[in-house]
Amino acid sequence: MEKLTVLVTDDDKDIRDGIEIYLKNEGYHVLKASDGVEALNLLKENEVHLIILDIMMPNMDGITATFKIRAERNIPIIMLSAKVEDTDKIHGLSVGADDYITKPFHPLELIARVKSQLRRYVQLGTYNGQTSSTVDVNGLSLDAEAKEVKLNGERVKLTPIEYKITELLLKNAGRVYSINEIYELVWNEEAYNAENVVAVHIRKIREKIEADPKNPRYLKVVWGIGYKIEK
Repeated sequence: MEKLTVLVTDDDKDIRDGIEIYLKNEGYHVLKASDGVEALNLLKENEVHLIILDIMMPNMDGITATFKIRAERNIPIIMLSAKVEDTDKIHGLSVGADDYITKPFHPLELIARVKSQLRRYVQLGTYNGQTSSTVDVNGLSLDAEAKEVKLNGERVKLTPIEYKITELLLKNAGRVYSINEIYELVWNEEAYNAENVVAVHIRKIREKIEADPKNPRYLKVVWGIGYKIEK
């Protein structure tokens, strides 16, 4: 199998080089950039499967770079930042990041998150024994083989995490999933302070599939319980 490529973007050379060592030990091909501008140029010239992206960088910060990447690509993005406030985490996730890790971090934790994101991006997944590759609920359709969601025949541009949440709820339309269930099934890890993270992604999905996100037709909240796709 061809090596998967990870693009590491950080203005601190020591951090870039340190992450590179761990990634190469796991068999990944590594590209490195010192800011968002350099990262975008490398993306144009190379096939990249995941991006590790620092928030605070000169020339172009990670938030701006993520916004530009998401306009064209849906590859997983893991954000790095020394900031620990929830607002910074939510801001990063709201523009399209799939995961967020604060500095200082243990390299093995970062590697575990990289592997988790790449599994979802590269492999086709199913939940609860659901193996049908196509699902349609009132014009909102899923093609699991193509990893596409369409609304009335038009492709909806979703990030990998947004796709997995939509896939889970569409394949099990009518069933209510709690926030913790969504987090554990999609992120493949134990839920911890998951409410804000899941809520941000639900809001972004609604903005993309609903004519009126404040009065959703498809992605419904069941107050006090969780979310579902309405049959």
